[in-house]
Amino acid sequence: MGWVTVAEKDKGAGGKKDGDLGGGGDRPDGPPLGPVLRVPVGERVDLSAPDPAGTPAGPTDKASGLAATARMAERLASLQDRLYAASTAGDRRRVLLVLQGMDTSGKGGTVKHVIGLFNPSGCRIRSFKAPTPEELDHPFLWRVTNALPLPGEIGIFDRSHYEDVLVARVRELVSPSVLKRRYAEINRFEKDLADDGVTIVKVFLHLGHEEQRRRLLARLDDPDKHWKFSPDDIEARAAWPAYQQAYELALERCSTKEAPWYIVPADRKWYRNWAVGRLLLEHLEELAPAYPPGDFDVEECRTRLIAT
Repeated sequence: MGWVTVAEKDKGAGGKKDGDLGGGGDRPDGPPLGPVLRVPVGERVDLSAPDPAGTPAGPTDKASGLAATARMAERLASLQDRLYAASTAGDRRRVLLVLQGMDTSGKGGTVKHVIGLFNPSGCRIRSFKAPTPEELDHPFLWRVTNALPLPGEIGIFDRSHYEDVLVARVRELVSPSVLKRRYAEINRFEKDLADDGVTIVKVFLHLGHEEQRRRLLARLDDPDKHWKFSPDDIEARAAWPAYQQAYELALERCSTKEAPWYIVPADRKWYRNWAVGRLLLEHLEELAPAYPPGDFDVEECRTRLIAT
């Protein structure tokens, strides 16, 4: 599976249509990114095909990428404000960004640079580590359910319920029958969330094998980054093929109409940040949240206020 381009989706025998990525150019902002990065429902996923250093749509260099990301900030903040305001009038809609990827793929960096464009008071960020004893006493989706965003909020999961079909598969923590059941449980869970007003944006940060080596070595070379390094990272890296297969299966089996997966190339940090920000912008614009009207007489209140 390579990148699914807008041209491939929209171009028929007659040639290009509006929105075709076509011949490239600088593409400062570009056409909608979602169709380019979305994992098609029901299709096989081959992670060796997409280039983790690619820029399949949008900016093609760092300077234009940083500028395009900065341009999104005002619009993202405005949409977030409208989403929160709508919730005060009973609108249950909210957004959940799920970030998954190999070590050093930039989950934390994405949170820092992309979520920093929002008002932090309207964000609910949760990082999922190894389950605690209490969490292990409950079904695997229990801890995720407790961390969901409230209406009007933007939730961010740094790792998520997918760890239970990724790490669990690679380390053989559960049986194949349990894994199979978990994929189905995840799909039902996410459909229920979508039906309840949750817009789920699931992003796999696609990091290259050699790029991960460079990033891990950079952590070893810098004493100030030793806290980010663990010898376990080397063990996980040794299992790279198994993790790639586990991700392929998760992307294949859990990319649904209600909650599709998006593959974002992550070797170029500036592009990763722009792409995730752009995906959030597109989903928020599709929601088109609006400020609720006042339930009072504006002119009567104005008169009373002036008289005080």
